[in-house]
Amino acid sequence: MNRPSLPTVGFNELSASDALALMREDRLTARELVEACLRRIRERDGDVKAWLAINPQALSEAGRLDRLPAEMRGRLHGLPIAVKDVFDTRDLATTYNSPLYDGFQPAADAAVVDLLRSEGAILLGKTDTTEFAAAGRNALTGNPHDLTRTSSGSSAGSAAAVADCHVPLALATQTGGSTIRPGSFCGVFAFKPSFGRVSREGVKLYAISFDTVGWYARSVADLAVLASVLGLDEPLDVVQDKTFLRIALTTGPYRDRLQPESLEALDLAARRLRAAGHQVNLLDLPADFAMLDHHHRVILHREGQAAFRNLALRHGAALHDDFHHRVDNRDGSTLSDLRQAYDAMALARIDFDRLVASYDLLIAPSAPGFAPVGRIPGDPVFNASWTLLGVPCLNVPLPLCEPSLPVGVTLIGPRFSDSHLLANAARLAPVLQAQPADDVHGPAT
Repeated sequence: MNRPSLPTVGFNELSASDALALMREDRLTARELVEACLRRIRERDGDVKAWLAINPQALSEAGRLDRLPAEMRGRLHGLPIAVKDVFDTRDLATTYNSPLYDGFQPAADAAVVDLLRSEGAILLGKTDTTEFAAAGRNALTGNPHDLTRTSSGSSAGSAAAVADCHVPLALATQTGGSTIRPGSFCGVFAFKPSFGRVSREGVKLYAISFDTVGWYARSVADLAVLASVLGLDEPLDVVQDKTFLRIALTTGPYRDRLQPESLEALDLAARRLRAAGHQVNLLDLPADFAMLDHHHRVILHREGQAAFRNLALRHGAALHDDFHHRVDNRDGSTLSDLRQAYDAMALARIDFDRLVASYDLLIAPSAPGFAPVGRIPGDPVFNASWTLLGVPCLNVPLPLCEPSLPVGVTLIGPRFSDSHLLANAARLAPVLQAQPADDVHGPAT
């Protein structure tokens, strides 16, 4: 194979887009890419602990794909992906990081996994997660940027696997903040699509009103590759080409819980975007949006009560007490509280879509600040309201003026504007990630 201009980086460091392009040109084989990823895992995962299981057939699967003629190759041909261990997989155990499901083997792949494999993706393995992507046992995964710190939860292993160059893409889920917040802590691009747009069949149920399939990558272009495969190309409305975008920026109702680094990230985002010619307006959310996090928790725990009731009755004390907390309704919420929360959610979804209709997107914090020390998931307060609203969210890592741990900002659009948000993110990410020497200091938010 003649490959005079192969990249100098390790194959495992390639973006998904670049790796796919090289394989289309027969300048890289799927086997070479998988070998590089497995080598990186052997070197690093003893410390990072992103993985619960590695697919022993990954190399043979790569070899089979390499032998396919070009016309039979799928859109994800030969691309290794990581899958959070709450997605059913027919050839690897699905444990949900719970001792109750040790060695459990589903009969079929989750719908998303099946779709990705049908397009030629290689399931490299299953990544660590908070138990049932909900509560209980935390993932053992460390943050690749500082192993004493968390990669967050519940999608800890998937975020760390992409950040540490084990794989170019990884599947995640979000019920509160479990895709966006780990993306911020680990410094990778993260996408949570609009609620209901991607099938959740074969994914462990927690809260039926919120559970959403998400994913990680090292660029917006890579996020869009997977979005296209998952059917998110359809636009919400006719999109007009604009030289400059109209952007709203908000801290949300919990500004007092933001650490200095997240405030700095928002300030830098505003300054960099304005310097590039975009219009940035500071936006105060309606006062009743301060209650959305509370409403989210009421719905989350009550729907979790239904989801885990059978396990609580069947397994008793063997099931972590966090789940009994939900089943026993120890929060003390009433059915009137639940009805009020559902009504508030429905009205807030309408209100938010109207509020941002005159903007191209909204920018908000992705997390309170840097990843905390330990293995706790972290505070989802800056994510849960957006999950409740069902809107698409995209984390962009934002470098601060001085070298630091990762921190990100969330780009948000109205419901079902996924393709528009991805297109705008592709335009804005290079601006947000620039580090101009003349960044103006002083508050912009």
